[in-house]
Amino acid sequence: MKGFTGPSERKELDLAECGRVLLKRKWVLLTFTAVLVALAAVLSFTRKPLYRATATLLIDEPGASLLNIQDVLNAGAYYRSDFLGTYFNTQLRLLASRSLAERVSKRLNLAARPEFRPARPEAAAGDAGAAFDILGGLSVAPIAETRLVYVSYVSPHAALAADVVNALVEEFVDFSVETRYEATKQTSEFLTEQVALLRDDLKRKEEDLQKYGQEKNLLYLSDNESAVVNNFASVNTALTTAQIERYAKESAFRELRSLSVDALPESVSNPTVQALKTQYSQVKSEYEEKGKIYRPEYPEMVQLKARLDATRDTLQEEIRKAVVAAESEYRAALKKEASLRTLLDEQRGGVARMNKNAIFYHTLRTEVENMRTLLSTLVAKQNEIQVSSQLGGLRTSNIKVVDRALVPRAPFSPNVRRNLLMALLAGLLGGLGLVFLVESMDNTVKGPEDVEKLVRLPSLGVIPFLTAEGGRKAGGVYGAYRSYGAEKDKAGELEPEVREIELINHLYPKFSIAEDYRTVRTSILFSHADSAPKTIAFTSTLPQEGKTATVSNLAVSFAQLEGKVLLVDADLRKPRLGKVFNLRNVTGLSSFLAGKGSFDEVVQKTSIDNIWTIPSGPHPPNPAELLNSKRMKDLLAEAKERFSVVLLDTPPVLAVIDPVIVASLADSTVFVVRAGRTTRRPFVRAVEEVRKSKADIIGVVFNEVRVGRRGVGTPFYHYYQYEYESEARPAAPAAPDAKP
Repeated sequence: MKGFTGPSERKELDLAECGRVLLKRKWVLLTFTAVLVALAAVLSFTRKPLYRATATLLIDEPGASLLNIQDVLNAGAYYRSDFLGTYFNTQLRLLASRSLAERVSKRLNLAARPEFRPARPEAAAGDAGAAFDILGGLSVAPIAETRLVYVSYVSPHAALAADVVNALVEEFVDFSVETRYEATKQTSEFLTEQVALLRDDLKRKEEDLQKYGQEKNLLYLSDNESAVVNNFASVNTALTTAQIERYAKESAFRELRSLSVDALPESVSNPTVQALKTQYSQVKSEYEEKGKIYRPEYPEMVQLKARLDATRDTLQEEIRKAVVAAESEYRAALKKEASLRTLLDEQRGGVARMNKNAIFYHTLRTEVENMRTLLSTLVAKQNEIQVSSQLGGLRTSNIKVVDRALVPRAPFSPNVRRNLLMALLAGLLGGLGLVFLVESMDNTVKGPEDVEKLVRLPSLGVIPFLTAEGGRKAGGVYGAYRSYGAEKDKAGELEPEVREIELINHLYPKFSIAEDYRTVRTSILFSHADSAPKTIAFTSTLPQEGKTATVSNLAVSFAQLEGKVLLVDADLRKPRLGKVFNLRNVTGLSSFLAGKGSFDEVVQKTSIDNIWTIPSGPHPPNPAELLNSKRMKDLLAEAKERFSVVLLDTPPVLAVIDPVIVASLADSTVFVVRAGRTTRRPFVRAVEEVRKSKADIIGVVFNEVRVGRRGVGTPFYHYYQYEYESEARPAAPAAPDAKP
């Protein structure tokens, strides 16, 4: 035999089988669904209503770090390929940052608002705690394929939800403006200071030039000057260029030196610093986001904190390196300027020796002209910076509020209808899964299909369940078992009075169950094509499966064919046939097998026509040895000659070896299975044990099948069968107590 779930045994989906399982386990499905729906209803009606306010932001392309007129007039002229990557994601993280939430808390003074109730006790301590509650109800959702972002906040109070969202987007715009123009303001202040100093120097030089010319009576100098003068002029020009370069380097150095990791402007041209700034912003946002959920000492938060500190240190180090590099360039420019100044002083001495007065005047004039050029350059740069600062004061930004949040009119949660529908759907789906899970865990033998699948044995018939007290009340599942002639109860309904299940086929021949036993009899007679078996052993897997009741009622069915039937109680350990037929058990099968009685001495006539029995006899010490003896074979041989059919009641297979021995001696063997109680693996093992003895197993009789519940048959089937058999069948007359 193959395994229980071999590939060859798998079947396609059977809708009828699925329907049978659902009908059988319908209460599991209904109960599971009802529990989920009830739970969803309780949660929906007891949950506090929540309101959601939403604002829409436009995050446009970022401009240059120092905004100028062209930025305003031609805002779309500079698109960066990284906009929807690092920059856009950074803005989304900043929207959900703790620092921005703290600014909102300060702006709204949430601690003073009566409708604000912090979710955590520490939130009442200040803005930092309130920020976590703001972040707990905040959601940021970018709209696909656009530059728009939905910013929403959920609160039990509608007005509070709208106020928080509007304050958040306004603070975000302010933060963007402040960050954008911080570097511009620093540069403007530096250039203003330098222009003022340069103007003072130029004024003094011009006064010196005018005074010297008046003292020396120098009106002009000829253009045809000596080589010394020309060299002096060249060095002076180079010195001016070096001074301009030094001012530029010093300006860049001062700008870098004033940088802060948390307020790094977009004007930084160093790509490494800019990349690290983006990485630091992402890690910081992730740390603040998860800080809403976990405490700082949580392992993941500790790792994120370490990563944040490492990124900050790296960024700080890169800024330091950039400052060092800028300082180095500035020092080099300063050194170059000093070198040129020294050279100029040397050239000035030579010029002085040639024409001290003229050269000195020319020198002063050149210095004045160079200082004027430098001042003009710095003033132009200062004007540009001042215009940018003025535009910054106008609050220009690439981030704009498209739609402010309105006070929501109705709560969005709980959605009672949706919750109930979802609970119903989940209950039905989960209930279906639970039904088939319970069904798959049921490892009992339920019907003929299971037997065919497990051991390749046919079904000989199905015997419905009937209690020892006598069936069910009329109108129930077993109402079809009622017989004509039974007394009526108080309600006027017929009620059967069944007291002996083992002989129900004899006592109530008009019950539909009697026809079930006749069906089993017919199946046994036609189990062989050539001739019907004469000695038939009945066994089961375990005790209490109904072998004795089945053998007794089948004996009655065989006796109704006017043939002689012999019942042999081959259960020498726990016999029951003697009690069923009310016979003395003084002598019996054990007596014959032990040589203490003849065949005629152990055969007893029952009160039912055409039925004789051999009780088990006294309990022997060695039942297996007696059953496996030559006298057992002789008894069966003589019984086959003198009776039409011989039925042997044996013990369960898994209890003792006796049924295997008897099955090997009988013509055929029938297994009795208690439907819904006999488990699969023991049943398969029992069948294999009997098959090892070369016994001929002709099929299985299903006993105590719950009609209409297990799916094997329906009450209507038995009702119509009863109507078909409604013609009164006279009971066979009692036969005299005679030997066969």
